[in-house]
Parts: sequence; structure tokens; C-alpha cells
Amino acid sequence: MSILTINAGSSSLKFGLFDSEAKRALATGLIDWRVDPRQAELIVQPNEGQTVRSRVSVSDHRAAVLHAVRLLDEQADSTIAVVGHRVVHGGTRFHEPVRIDAEVKREIAQLVELAPLHNPPALEGIEAAESALPNVPHVAAFDTSFFTALDPRAFVYPLPYAWYHDWGIRRFGFHGLSHAYCSGRAAELLARDPSDLRLIVCHLGNGCSISAVRGGRAVQTSMGYTPMEGLMMGTRSGSVDPGVLLHVQRKYHVDVERLDRALNHESGLLGVSGVSSDYRTVREAANRGDERARLALAIYADRVRAAIGAMAVTLGGLDVLVFTAGIGEHAAELRAEVCDGLQILGLHLDAERNATCQPDADIATAASPGRIFVLRTQEELMIARAARCLAGANTPGS
Repeated sequence: MSILTINAGSSSLKFGLFDSEAKRALATGLIDWRVDPRQAELIVQPNEGQTVRSRVSVSDHRAAVLHAVRLLDEQADSTIAVVGHRVVHGGTRFHEPVRIDAEVKREIAQLVELAPLHNPPALEGIEAAESALPNVPHVAAFDTSFFTALDPRAFVYPLPYAWYHDWGIRRFGFHGLSHAYCSGRAAELLARDPSDLRLIVCHLGNGCSISAVRGGRAVQTSMGYTPMEGLMMGTRSGSVDPGVLLHVQRKYHVDVERLDRALNHESGLLGVSGVSSDYRTVREAANRGDERARLALAIYADRVRAAIGAMAVTLGGLDVLVFTAGIGEHAAELRAEVCDGLQILGLHLDAERNATCQPDADIATAASPGRIFVLRTQEELMIARAARCLAGANTPGS
């Protein structure tokens, strides 16, 4: 028996097949149709054997899920016994993984306005997987769950209190599956009890967030009521002066829909550089001398560095700084730029280790009081663990 995981992005689908104990990946895969739906990129990495790359005609999440299930069914030697789904926003309702039923889907749908780029694909993926695998349990694992332990001082905004009490306006936090995995993995690499550690986890991809973790528990995070708050991202602005938004509405008559599009789709690396939302493309342009690309990268690094400083003060110091996700794991120049100035926090980067590392790695100097880890995040593994934990007792072969 095996566990299937589904992680639906805006125009892509990550999937994984895990053993029945959720300890080992049998295969992982990606279907990405952002560039051309008629020739979507398919990548499958078996646990043993060569990576398979091909092109498939996929234009939506339903088609992608059905293709992934069919592919795994043909290649795997095991039967899928449970499916775990990543859902970005669980609101105040979902503090833990849950077995999916009609009511759970309705509540996820009600949260679409808080995560418009993420919850709709998740629902499409759930419904497609249910149609392909109707007789197995389906489990939702929420990115917000890791941050439900935040204290009110961390999640209540300095707004009229009635907004929180009556309307539920509060900080939720996101990328929780990644932050939870990396905090546990860092403790494992150090062979230390998580209860004894202060960590800062930098999840830097197309979406970006930073968390402060003490004793295995999140105490602060950069993302807020929606995934837009905090760091500069690929197309999202991150935190900006709300007075700017009021100003452009009043003076330039920017309506809510246009404002939403600008903040979610036209800002961040893309908005400043004018080149791309892809960090690699912006870096290439900067290396060619593009001044706006250079500016975008400088702002990006400065905001990450400043957030690390704020999180360190919240923790009262730190033992480990973690870089993870696509940019965090692969952009050595960015890591060097961010760490320049963090010596005051006891973080001393080893330039050679940083330039040549492969996750999971420690890139701090031997004498550095604090460690600097580059970790490959394992969100799919966390989804598989949640699925097994919740449905395992009723899963055949468990």
C-alpha cells in the first residue's frame, strides 16, 4: 500500500508517492503548464532509476491529477491507499489535518478570497483525485496549521479590535508545512532536541516567508491574513505602506480589482525589474548590467535580511538560520547577500561552502556561533505523514 500526495500550484502540480509508513518517497513528480498548456513539462523522479522528462497536453488541475494518477498506477508496484492534499488556507477552522468530506470542501471554498491563487487549485485537485480514487480516504493538510500556536500578541493586528473579534481579521501565516519540516530537520542534523533550539526559517521561492521557531513551536511569521504580507516575492509586493494603497485609490481611481491584480500579479521581482518574476531570469539580467534588475535583487535581499534581524530579536538570539525552497536552496549569491551583515547575530558564512553546497548542508564557518543550513524542503513528505496519521488506522495494510 502507498500514499499519494497532491500539491496544486497556480499552474502546476507536484505529486508524490510514498511508502505506507510515510518514511520514503517511491517517486516524486511535477507537471508544469505555465509556459505552454499544449506541451506541459512532466518530470518524474523515481526513488531508484533515472529522472524521466517528457511533454504532455495538460491545461488544468483536473487533467494534471488524472494524468499523475494514471502514470503512477502504471509504474508503481503498490496500491494507493490514501491521498493527502496540500491546502494553503485553513482559516480559524482547521488547526490540524482533516479527512475531506463535502463540508470540508465547502469551508475551503469559503476561504478562496483569502488565498485566491492557492485554494481554488487545491479544490480542483481534490475533486479530480476523488473522481480518480473514489474509494480511498482523502486528507487535507493545511499550510496555516503550524502557525495556529502563535500567541495573540503575534496574530492580532493593531487595528480596531472589533475587526478581529467580529470579522476574524488576524495573522494566519503560510508555508507552514515547509517551516515545520525544516525546523524538525535542522534539529535532526544537529542531533539536538527541538525544545532546545531557536531557529529562523527562510522559505524563499515564488512565494516567500520567514518564521521564528522556538522549542519546535512557531512564535512569529512574516505572512499574515493572506499570503501577500511580508517579504518581496515573485509577483507579490509583500508589506507596503497601506497609505499608498489609499492614495492610488483616491487620486488615480484604482479600483479594488485593479489593485488586487497589481499587488498579487504585477509587483515583487516582476514589478521592480520589469524583466520577470523568476529570480534566475532577474539575476541574469542584473549580471548583464540591467539597473532595474539589480535594484530588484537589492530590495529583495535587504528585506530578507531585515526580517531575519526582527525574528532574531523576537527569539532573543538564534541557533540556526535555514534557507529553503527554490531560491533559498539554489541561489548562492542571494544567500551571500542576505548573510552580509548578519555577523552581528553570530552568523558567519563560509563562502566556499555556500558556493558549492548541495542540500542538506551547513554553510557556516567552523567557528560560527550560529549555524546556517541550506535544506531541501519536504512538503510532500509532511503531507504524506499527515495523511497516514489521520487515515492510517483505517487504511488497509497499515
